Amino acid sequence: EQRAAALAKAVDGLDARAEMLYYIVCSIVPHFFIFVEKEASCLMQWKNASLKYESQTDRLILKVLTPNYANAVLNFQNRNRESFEAYEPTRPANFYTASYQQAVLKCEWDLALKQQCIRFYVFRKDDPQMIIGTVCLHDIRFAAYSCTEIGYKFDAAFRRMGYASEAIKKVMSLAFYDLHLHRVFARVMPENKPSIYLLESLGFQYEGVERGCFFIQNRWADHLRYAYLNPSTDN
Repeated sequence: EQRAAALAKAVDGLDARAEMLYYIVCSIVPHFFIFVEKEASCLMQWKNASLKYESQTDRLILKVLTPNYANAVLNFQNRNRESFEAYEPTRPANFYTASYQQAVLKCEWDLALKQQCIRFYVFRKDDPQMIIGTVCLHDIRFAAYSCTEIGYKFDAAFRRMGYASEAIKKVMSLAFYDLHLHRVFARVMPENKPSIYLLESLGFQYEGVERGCFFIQNRWADHLRYAYLNPSTDN
């Protein structure tokens, strides 16, 4: 009787283990393979995304720069120090040095190669040595998010000439048709009327206010949010 009871207990234990194994096979394993399939799909999307690191429009050249351009970038920042600082976080003490800009360019180049953040510096074809602006795709996200934030700034001497609109249109085209992203969005301070006008003229749609979005010039500043959907994927 004792042996029979022990055998029955062992069989019950086997039944419980078999039931657990059956649960794992039926419930957990399929989810694992779905996860692996999704991750593989995301990886393939990233690998298939290609981007030209130099592009042109009718009047402009857009390039991702190497650290060799540190002095040109520093000149661009110095020329526009007052107008840029009004809408950006407080700069570190060594910001306006060639060594700092060189380090920034090295970081930007590495991020561009990883397709995580891509900053294009804008030149006129008439003067291909002088930087007149930048357009940047920040925080590029693939897969289910498939979006990026766009930022831009242009030399005060070259505004209201259509250069910003021309450059942004080109970078948006690269985001949609080279990186295959679904959504590009932008943040802008409410008092920055020229930037708001630019976004609306390009077809960006107003989405709302992000309260206390960034700490700029010793205060938490609200930002308006605008977005533009890839026409080929918005359905």
